[in-house]
This record gives sequence, structure tokens and C-alpha cells, in this order.
Amino acid sequence: MRTTLTIDEDIAVRIRELRQRRGHSLKQVINRLLREGLRNSRRTPDAKPYRTNPHRLVLRPGFDTVGFNQLVDELEAEERRDREIRLRQ
Repeated sequence: MRTTLTIDEDIAVRIRELRQRRGHSLKQVINRLLREGLRNSRRTPDAKPYRTNPHRLVLRPGFDTVGFNQLVDELEAEERRDREIRLRQ
């Protein structure tokens, strides 16, 4: 198959270096690089899938759930204040 490619300059430099080192033609170098790239694109990662172990969470006696809501309110108010300060600057 005959085609025209536009190759980025940094890639062209590396191809020229490979041609000089190996003494191959441009066609040989391009075909080899394409074969390697296509072969590597089919490989699947060897990593095992990530798994989590869910646990049931229960609040211990003595924790005040109202306190959590108050904490969330305070954090949101602080975030609004910080955002307003940034907008003024």
C-alpha cells in the first residue's frame, strides 16, 4: 500500500536516528515500528482487578449526629467565604 504521511518533527528525528543506527531504509523502519506498536496495542494489562471489601459502618454510642451536620454547615460557610474573598481579589 502506498500512502503519504505527515510525521511530527520529533518523531522524524528519532526515525532518522534508527535508520542510521540500523542501516535500514525508511520503509523498513516505519513498517517495523508500526508492527511493534500494533502488537503492543493488543496486549492486556496483567494487573488484577481492584476489589474492595465492604463493611457495615455503625456509629458508636455517644456520637452526636447533629454535630456532624453542624460541621458540614461550618465547612460550607468557610468555603463560601473563601470563594468570595478570591472573587474580590
